[in-house]
Amino acid sequence: MIEFIKGAFILSGALFMLLAALGILRLPDLLTRMHATTKAAALGVILIMLSVALHFGAVDVVARALAIIVFILMTAPVAAHVIGRAGYFVGSKLWSGTVKDELRPNYDPLTHELKSGMETEANAKRQPRETDPS
Repeated sequence: MIEFIKGAFILSGALFMLLAALGILRLPDLLTRMHATTKAAALGVILIMLSVALHFGAVDVVARALAIIVFILMTAPVAAHVIGRAGYFVGSKLWSGTVKDELRPNYDPLTHELKSGMETEANAKRQPRETDPS
C-alpha cells in the first residue's frame, strides 16, 4: 500500500512540474508565467519530497525533506513576487487581456518611484537627494 502512495506522490509531483513547464511555454506574459511556475512547481517539489520521506523513513531524511518543503513554501512566493515586480519595473509588456494594473497610477517609470497610496501632503513631496543634480 505504501508503494502505491509513494508512486502516486511521485507521479503527481512530476505531472505538476510538467504543468509548470507547459505554463512557461504557453502563457502570454511574465506575470502569468510566474504564477504558473510558482504554484505548480512548488506543489510538484512538495509531493516528491513527501514521497522521498515515505520511501526512506529515516529520521534524518524525513527532517531534510520537511525542511525542503518549508523552505520552498517560504521562498517560492517571495521570489516570484520579486521577479515579477522587477519585470514590471523594467518594462515587461503585460498581456493584452490584463484587466487591471494596480501599479500604473502609483509608479513613475521616469524616476522609478512607487507610491503606496497612503501618502499625506507632507510625505508625498519628493525630498531632494544627495545624488540629484543641482
